[in-house]
Amino acid sequence: MDFGLSEEQQLLEQTVRGFLVQEVPIERVRELREKDCPNDRAVWKALAELGVTGIRVPEARGGSALGLLDAALVSQALGHAATPAPFLGSAVMAPTALGAVGGAEAEGWLAGIATGDLVMGVAATELFSVRENAGVRVKDGKLEGKAMMALDAFGADLVLVAVDASTLAVVKGDAAGLGATRLLTIDATRCTAELVLDGVPAEAVYEDAGEACARMLDAGRIALAADVLGACESMVEQAVAYAKQRKQFNRVIGSFQAVKHLCAEMIAEVEPARSLVWYAAHAFDALPDEAPEMACHALAHLSEIGREIASVATQVHGGIGWTDEQNLHFWYKRIGNARHLLGGPELLRDRAARLQGLAAAS
Repeated sequence: MDFGLSEEQQLLEQTVRGFLVQEVPIERVRELREKDCPNDRAVWKALAELGVTGIRVPEARGGSALGLLDAALVSQALGHAATPAPFLGSAVMAPTALGAVGGAEAEGWLAGIATGDLVMGVAATELFSVRENAGVRVKDGKLEGKAMMALDAFGADLVLVAVDASTLAVVKGDAAGLGATRLLTIDATRCTAELVLDGVPAEAVYEDAGEACARMLDAGRIALAADVLGACESMVEQAVAYAKQRKQFNRVIGSFQAVKHLCAEMIAEVEPARSLVWYAAHAFDALPDEAPEMACHALAHLSEIGREIASVATQVHGGIGWTDEQNLHFWYKRIGNARHLLGGPELLRDRAARLQGLAAAS
């Protein structure tokens, strides 16, 4: 039995990584962070031509209908390059939910996602964490309330809003009554937004969408864990490369035992995490009963080791690692922000314990 990636998956990973190296190097990321929203539509369209945007869209709607493991490999590549792109919301979470609810409208939106013509944000934070009295309700086909930390929602064409654990709604990004403010988090590569909805007309409301909501969150958490994994890989690679060329006392610092140990410990953290993320992505399609638990474990674990790897990789660089010119901070901040997007480690482990019947009754 082969527990590795297939030839097709290896080719997909190599193709996306090669494209990002050529078309979205860190210098381009620096340019994009100066925009109101760094999600460049030209980059998104180019990714669509590679089949990235429609990776989770059915073939009948112009997508490739690949598994979540394939999507996780793309997410891992995007994290490795610190690429600003609405992949998490538009290419993973939204197609997962729309595919579950079905209908002619959903199919049309899926086709738009596959071609790269449509960017869809996702407002789902209130499904697992409510802050500042946030929450959305539907009355007479219109949405009222506030949604925090809406993924890829700033500048999006449409936003998929989780009203509650069993209800989803879709609104236009420029709909009357919708106020979208980009949240200036530490991560300059994401277009997370706070949404204020004041009588916003819904393009569609899906009731009895409990399974769609749950699957959407599971898929998002696994893809986000893969993004963090890619960012960790990049930080380790940069730290090792720097240790091989930086000299002190006429010796490269990589020859010092203390630095060797730091690099070795980072690598020892990354390698088993790779297997965890890939298995969680595999379970989403092949072992759906395990997926909710594995999604929580994968993101919780990557959030924990990601913070440590980001810190240690920066330490290996010394003082220059903290400067803007060095670039390391793009990955450092991306990892730090990801820790809070779809639930922190404590929340995720609590959910995993409850799923296994291991949590004490409250």
